[in-house]
Amino acid sequence: MPYDESSIELVREALFITLKIAGPILLAGLLVGLVISLLQSVTSIQDQTLSFVPKIVVMILAAAILIPWVAQRLVEYAAELLKLV
Repeated sequence: MPYDESSIELVREALFITLKIAGPILLAGLLVGLVISLLQSVTSIQDQTLSFVPKIVVMILAAAILIPWVAQRLVEYAAELLKLV
């Protein structure tokens, strides 16, 4: 089944934009999770909520801080899509 090259490029670009937008937020959660895990292993505290709550809070804060940057990336992508039409 042959695919149109432009549609493949649009899907590839959409996936790349998604990774670019989600990357910093996920990285913040990963770093906080790593720090919390290290602290839990040092102090022998194994409570699940101790790692879950700070990660969620940091990821929400990161998303709130990055809203202008995310909006700009989405506007640029939408403008590129509309330019192709």
